[in-house]
Amino acid sequence: MNLPSQMETSLLSLHIGQVTDFAPDGRQSAIHKQPVLGPLRLTRLGLADDAQADSLHHGGPDKALHHYPREHYENWRDELEQQATLFVPGGFGENLSTHTLTEQVVCVGDVFKLGTALVQVSQGRKPCWKLNVRFGVADMAQRVQDLGRTGWYYRVLEPGEVAVGDALTLMERPCRDWSLARVWHLLYQTPADLDALASLAGLETLAQGWRDMARNRLATGRAENFQQRLRRVLRG
Repeated sequence: MNLPSQMETSLLSLHIGQVTDFAPDGRQSAIHKQPVLGPLRLTRLGLADDAQADSLHHGGPDKALHHYPREHYENWRDELEQQATLFVPGGFGENLSTHTLTEQVVCVGDVFKLGTALVQVSQGRKPCWKLNVRFGVADMAQRVQDLGRTGWYYRVLEPGEVAVGDALTLMERPCRDWSLARVWHLLYQTPADLDALASLAGLETLAQGWRDMARNRLATGRAENFQQRLRRVLRG
């Protein structure tokens, strides 16, 4: 795919959330993000006043910001009409919502200017069972993974301030051969491609956890078991 080397779009909405009761068994989450205008301070650990309930799997330097393409919501509303009212920006727990940028045109390692901050694409999102609960669809996380509508995370290279209407401008593209869609296809859609996995494992701009996943597949010859992450059943 011939990816554009120049990209700019505007931040249409900015979302933060607090930890609340979420699942039938009392587990908590901050997936219910609410829109704010800003400006908000963006540090290396994320936006001011944004929270994560599970610091083991969410947040941290390589997952400081989550971006979800606004284009995906129209597709979800068409496919899951009973849940249509839930498919609005912020619905997937994202912090940033824009048009134009999708997994097909964004690459691992892309550096963007956002407000007065500088951020870098670190990894795609691994969907988990919380999406099943959030949308009331038993296999929602599996659908997200199978379709590649995952969104992605940023690490913060330079802290700053972010507000709705700010430009999101591509500044550097060190890994133009590694679109997020290509990474998703390699990890979830095709039989093991050892040469590509080796290249992915050595991709320095990719989050360490994803590089380790590629190395583990090279070492074992098989993919990890996704089912606990995707289909966990919660009982009240």
